[in-house]
Amino acid sequence: MFPFIEQHESTLPVRLMCRVLGVSPSGYYGCRSRPESARSVSNRQLLDDVRRIYTGHNRCYGSPRVHAALRAEGRTVSRGRVERLMRSQGLQVLSGRRFRTCTTDRRHDLPIAVKLLKQQFLAAMPNTVWLADITYLPTGEGWLYLAVVLDLATRKIVGWSMRHHIRTELTSVALMMSTQR
Repeated sequence: MFPFIEQHESTLPVRLMCRVLGVSPSGYYGCRSRPESARSVSNRQLLDDVRRIYTGHNRCYGSPRVHAALRAEGRTVSRGRVERLMRSQGLQVLSGRRFRTCTTDRRHDLPIAVKLLKQQFLAAMPNTVWLADITYLPTGEGWLYLAVVLDLATRKIVGWSMRHHIRTELTSVALMMSTQR
């Protein structure tokens, strides 16, 4: 409140602003004549370091990581103090969009396959009903796609194929393996 009063001191009477803001004029004038406290000087210096680390890491560091970086630099400061300073300055982590792969293209005019099972997931004999599915797995080298053919009666995998792409070859190799077994 005192910085606001000091900012508008030339346009509005100090006593009026103090009365509206609910502070005493003597407190305002006392604050102006007092030197800055050691804690506020320390907070200002700490805030400069917090901003440097925060912006240096593309605003992706929250208070735990900023605190760890300050500790790595040799600063002894509590995590709560870092958190309080970051909150007071509005320094929040910018969360990125979640990455989602899309393997199904529903915007097409191609015919849609008829549902032959009609939600009856029981088979009396082996090799009468096969189910197939494709999934993807994240690896260190990128996505790995897996196509699987399952026998509904025995619940065993009868064919499978893995590739780094999701082209027709992936599913045709899995189907070929299941027919050869």
